[in-house]
Amino acid sequence: MKEVYLGRLPILDCKQKLVAYELLFRSNQDNTVTVSDNSAASANVIIDTYGQLGIENVIGKRRGFIKVDTEMLMHDAICMLPKKHVVFEILRNIEITDELIDRCTFLKQKGYQLALSNIVEIDNRLDRLMPLINVVKINVAALSHEKLIGLIKTLRRWPVLLLAEKVENQEIAKQCVALNFQMLQGFYFAQPEIISGKRVDPSKLSLLKLLLLVVRDSEVSDIENELKYQPGLSYNLLRMVNSAASGLPSTINSIKRAIMIIGRKQLQRWVQILLYAAKQRDGSTSDALMQVAAVRGKLLESIAKVDRPHDKNHQDRAFMVGILSLLDTLLGMEMSELVGTLSIQKDMSEALISRRGYLGRQLALIEAYEKGEIEIVTTMLADFGFLSLSEFTAMELEAAAWANRISDTLNQSAKN
Repeated sequence: MKEVYLGRLPILDCKQKLVAYELLFRSNQDNTVTVSDNSAASANVIIDTYGQLGIENVIGKRRGFIKVDTEMLMHDAICMLPKKHVVFEILRNIEITDELIDRCTFLKQKGYQLALSNIVEIDNRLDRLMPLINVVKINVAALSHEKLIGLIKTLRRWPVLLLAEKVENQEIAKQCVALNFQMLQGFYFAQPEIISGKRVDPSKLSLLKLLLLVVRDSEVSDIENELKYQPGLSYNLLRMVNSAASGLPSTINSIKRAIMIIGRKQLQRWVQILLYAAKQRDGSTSDALMQVAAVRGKLLESIAKVDRPHDKNHQDRAFMVGILSLLDTLLGMEMSELVGTLSIQKDMSEALISRRGYLGRQLALIEAYEKGEIEIVTTMLADFGFLSLSEFTAMELEAAAWANRISDTLNQSAKN
């Protein structure tokens, strides 16, 4: 089977809530952002890859933006992709022909959404295409403030949504929100900067305290008492246990009983993920961080299962390293300070603080994958020697599907 590399870059709305992903596909070893040389074959690879799992499982209820060139746009295979879940992102330098306009009109009538990628200006050439476009992705890193404002004024001629791409720091993010961009995208949101001296949200502090109790094998009564101070957490726990234990003869309404049923390991995972899910009042990137952290945890665990199939303890430690790897960003604390507080094993500490050791190198592999650094990913996989790129990609898709199920469950709990 031909190897294909897939990555996802989070797309957030103006309140920094995760609403979509850009899906990055590679059909070769070249680290190019677009599928261009063999786009028809790549379209089939996309269909085949997601056909095994279902694109809706990978991105949940969010949309996936997929870059397309002329050949891929014209290929019948793309019509197999679910219109509710994909946005076809047309390259800026595409040749605007009558055939292309007809094809885009057809896709629009079918219910697909179309976006323009990496825009820095709207010229006469693109004017013909604009009435068919739903989203315009503006490369804000390539424009001065004055040119950006001018471009936004030009785009007001059409009822399009504006998406700022290549948002690399907090200042640019704030500027784009002020300019009424509906969506934002960039590595800043996947791995936000740590703001020193940031005050930790009390709800997250309670979760961290609860996590410490679980990790340190404290008495069930101590864990129960901590949960009793958090009625929202208690409700969430009871709801989760009752929905998962439908075969039980009666409803679980005791916190102590719920802890016994779920078990310490699952309770630990639940608390770790809730740390990211807890919403901050200042409109933070918790939602995106939760997704990235959950995928990291599950993916590291999957790698550990292949590497050491009989070492359950190693697999659990791998999961925890992945989940905790963004906790410094979330809480605004130094990782060394957090690790000291948690009193975890040395190999986990080294992995989290400096990416050293076995787990550290595997975490670095996942981070390279997130950034689209395919050459580094390929080299590291070869060094490990027990996992191919296609196997790793399949694991990442499974981890993404799992993270989305977790996210949907938490969001459902929050609504009830």
